[in-house]
Amino acid sequence: MSIIDDVKTDLTTAMKAGERERVGALRLLLSELQKAAKEGSSDELAVLRRERKRRAEAERAFRDGGREDLAASESREAELIGAYLPAELDDGALRDIVARAVAQSGASSPQELGKVMPIAMAEVAGRADGRRVSEQVREALSAA
Repeated sequence: MSIIDDVKTDLTTAMKAGERERVGALRLLLSELQKAAKEGSSDELAVLRRERKRRAEAERAFRDGGREDLAASESREAELIGAYLPAELDDGALRDIVARAVAQSGASSPQELGKVMPIAMAEVAGRADGRRVSEQVREALSAA
């Protein structure tokens, strides 16, 4: 069962339950997934990550602007989208992946971050935010 099918099923359930905010978020998510599929992109996880990131950025902007109500709404949407994504890696597992990537690339200084990141991100495969991976790589290269 694809993510689009899961979202459609959840949308139907939310509509029957009368959950307006959830219905709106799921419709938007379904629309983005269908648009990506129509454009030839089969990476549903990339769409989910992009949409979750957009919600997180909007939440920060609303908080900075003093709109806690809108920030809370964006936060709930980000959580809803996150439920369709694979589980995040814990710090220990991420450190192991980064250590292997550093060893594989042969990098020895923070200036060689660009050699390590593609290797690490390929193995992480969407289970951790790029910012988090980058911080771990910088830390590993600084210690090397």
